Amino acid sequence: MTTHPLAPDTATQNRLDRSRVLRAFNVSLAAVLLLVAVFTAQGMFDWRAWAVAPLQADGLVGILTAPLLHGSLTHLGANAAALLILGTLAGSVYPRATAMALPLLWLGSGLGAWLLGEPGSRHLGASGVTHGLMFLVFVLGLLRRDRPAIATSMIAFLFYGGMLVTILPHEAGVSWQSHLGGAVAGLIAALLLRLRDPQ
Repeated sequence: MTTHPLAPDTATQNRLDRSRVLRAFNVSLAAVLLLVAVFTAQGMFDWRAWAVAPLQADGLVGILTAPLLHGSLTHLGANAAALLILGTLAGSVYPRATAMALPLLWLGSGLGAWLLGEPGSRHLGASGVTHGLMFLVFVLGLLRRDRPAIATSMIAFLFYGGMLVTILPHEAGVSWQSHLGGAVAGLIAALLLRLRDPQ
């Protein structure tokens, strides 16, 4: 049996791919650590003032701040895992599209909760953003159909395919409204940004 060294172009591409994955993982991990830091500090302030309050003018601030807040350690853990996995997948295969899509996913999540939520309720958590990432990756796989895109969408579906149905009312206390807002934003972002990263 003999071995053959990789061609220079192949070796260079492999290094670039590993670098992109590591960079996407580090950015996603930093986001998770930010969520942990905010959760640790939540006992020091009234978090309800920073959550989304549907159809209330003073609840609009939550569109920007609510994804940073979480109601329990379990809530935080579930969203942190999804953010780490989906953020790494999206950022490693679609670095440009993901960077441009994130503000849209963030705003879409909050707007969905603000427009569709029950008056008097409070919405918080990063699950709308993670739903946006899931729909971004899944729809980009359908649109682009190259090998990395298809593989990424399949991995995302394997881990979080259930997000395709949690955009609808299914469980009390779960903000399907923010899930739906994030998902719609992810779909729109995929359509607008599908050509931002080379195949």
